[in-house]
Amino acid sequence: MKDFVDVEERLPMGKTIALSFQHLFAMIGATILVPMLTGLSPSMALFGSGVGTLLYILCTKAKLPAYVGSSFAFVVPMQIASSAYGVSGMLSGIVAAGLVYVVVAGIIKLVGIDWLNKTLSPIVVGSVIIVIGLSLANVAINWAGLNPSYLNKDNISQILVEIPRYKWLIVSLSTLGIGIIGSMFFKGFLGVIPILIAMVSGYIIALVIGAIPQEHIKEISNAPWFAMPKFTLPSLSWGAIILMLPVAFVTLAEHIGHVYVTNNIIGRDFTKEPGLHRSILGDGIATCFAGLVGAPPNTTYGENIGVMAITKIYSVWVIGGAAIIAIVLSMIGKVTAILTNIPLPVMGGVSILLFGIIASSGFRVYIENKIDFGMKRNLIIASVIIVLGVGGANISIPLPNGTSIEIAQVALATLVGIFLNLLLPEKSKSES
Repeated sequence: MKDFVDVEERLPMGKTIALSFQHLFAMIGATILVPMLTGLSPSMALFGSGVGTLLYILCTKAKLPAYVGSSFAFVVPMQIASSAYGVSGMLSGIVAAGLVYVVVAGIIKLVGIDWLNKTLSPIVVGSVIIVIGLSLANVAINWAGLNPSYLNKDNISQILVEIPRYKWLIVSLSTLGIGIIGSMFFKGFLGVIPILIAMVSGYIIALVIGAIPQEHIKEISNAPWFAMPKFTLPSLSWGAIILMLPVAFVTLAEHIGHVYVTNNIIGRDFTKEPGLHRSILGDGIATCFAGLVGAPPNTTYGENIGVMAITKIYSVWVIGGAAIIAIVLSMIGKVTAILTNIPLPVMGGVSILLFGIIASSGFRVYIENKIDFGMKRNLIIASVIIVLGVGGANISIPLPNGTSIEIAQVALATLVGIFLNLLLPEKSKSES
């Protein structure tokens, strides 16, 4: 007798809904954090991830169970693009990133994946992931209240300035501590959702000690039960597009890694059926849709792969159920108000852990691929990428019409890393 639920199997409705909520809880913490970092709506992030997942399921012929949600890899380019070109301009960059996936899917269908593996070697991917995590470190420290100069009306609203710093620190450090304990000691499904547990616990602590302004509590109380997410249309911005495109290649590598992990967990070769190109196409179309409606770019979620590994329930119907629940929640005004008013110290506490994990996962790429830093080539590529990305390097390219295009931080570091990876020989002359 088998001890798992296969990809195509349908379970009774009640069981499907319960299991779908498990997947929702696994992804919701990260999914709502991305829009809060980039000025987008958390409810639209839920809507975009739900619809995006359904589109992914359609593209993969309902043969590959995966949930797509907001991608952290794009946070820094989104922040820069939004500041320089506005939210609508930034959204055009998201659409373009999705189109990169669509084009790459077509190329992989025609000629295979060797060219992509050569372009995005582990030394490049690992280094860029480190940059993504470390570039967000100052945001986490500020939100956690660990930078006292941040807690003034130049950076946050007056009602937040009035919250005593000791309360701010109690909430942020408690949230961080709960996240650490959950990550280290929780087992089973609870071990997959330490970020969500930390956020809920931090929210409750903030409420108990009075670290949530009354205005925010009233906003939640007065919010309607039904409220459609606020749609925002993109407007063409070449500057935003150039900022986003390089990062799409890094998330492509992450996506491919997730497919191979899913292969191992379920015991099927999804690169052949439905095909890696279909999986990448589904992710690309989901991201294009997100950019067209005002949601963050999507990516497949490792957390949901973890849920499948623990429960051994691989049914794509359960994943689809989670997507539908996310869409429904995005239309509940009370839920939107609760998400929008998550206290900053809660976000700060959980971000210290989350952004650190992102950066550390870059080092994990080095280790898993046995990167030899005794080789000057690897040392040079990693060093240049990390310093350019974390140091905030920025190149402005003037255009004939008097405007300019900026290539900054993660995008610039990625482009330079790819260039060095293709240009530098395997060994220096002294090593030959």
